[in-house]
Amino acid sequence: MLAFFVRRGTLALLVLLATLWGASYTFIKVGVESIPPVTLIAARTAIAAAVLVGIMRWRRIVMPTDPAVWRRFLFQACLNSVIPFTLIAWAEQSLDAGLATILNSSAPIFAFILTRCLAHPQSATGRQLFGVVSGMIGIGLIVGVQALSGIGQQLTAELAIIAATVCYAGAAIFGRKFTGLDPMLPATGSLLCGAIVLIPASLLMDHPWALAPSSRSILALMCLSIFSTALAFTIYFRLLQTLGSVGATAQAYLRVPIGVAIGVAFLGETLAPTVLIGLAFVIPIIPATRSEDRSAHCGERSKCV
Repeated sequence: MLAFFVRRGTLALLVLLATLWGASYTFIKVGVESIPPVTLIAARTAIAAAVLVGIMRWRRIVMPTDPAVWRRFLFQACLNSVIPFTLIAWAEQSLDAGLATILNSSAPIFAFILTRCLAHPQSATGRQLFGVVSGMIGIGLIVGVQALSGIGQQLTAELAIIAATVCYAGAAIFGRKFTGLDPMLPATGSLLCGAIVLIPASLLMDHPWALAPSSRSILALMCLSIFSTALAFTIYFRLLQTLGSVGATAQAYLRVPIGVAIGVAFLGETLAPTVLIGLAFVIPIIPATRSEDRSAHCGERSKCV
């Protein structure tokens, strides 16, 4: 179904992005074993930014000097890295990587709500609204099972993942404002801004010079920074230009089996049947939201096939 809407090259990038971000949940889970969440994410953004700055110099790409562009980079950083990265890292201190992956797969639901039901309610069809309702029921099933046992850290962590997902949806919508820029520019600019915000917070809260992270956590941090952040962000901003906001967030569904499989294989995680039932409700939104976003995007570009 996806191949019907996108070219093979774009589909390959979508699958690659899903793989990189699907693996990120396991990297985060391993990282927070001995590195506090804020410090982990500060290091993640700083290392990824440094890698991209090096690549940009090699490619002779110059960062913009317009303050307005940097203000947009900062806002994008808050939506796409500072807030959601930190929330997910904090939540994975108590949540399995697989469950975090599934909850985060609801990003297209919120992207659809923000772009269609709120901004353009007249464009929402019955099929699309059914997809949104189905997805919200799925989220309720996944979270609600834990809520029945009482409000505690598990439920709070799950709600933190959902809050991060809403941020990702907003970032996907706002990220389309960078159309026309080389994808590496918003990727690098937003990560630099994220590092500038997070590093002081890390120094103040965690005193990273006193930490003794394990080699396992350091390796996970490096993989998280280079592959699941630097490379992934470059691909992500390119997909925003070709697929649009909802289309780009649709990789959240592709990364579910990848993220869950990695968590099961390397961390020995298991999923409750009720979580899988909830996932079955979440998945049906993908054809509805992507077809709507594609039709809107094709009005702007002639590259759709």
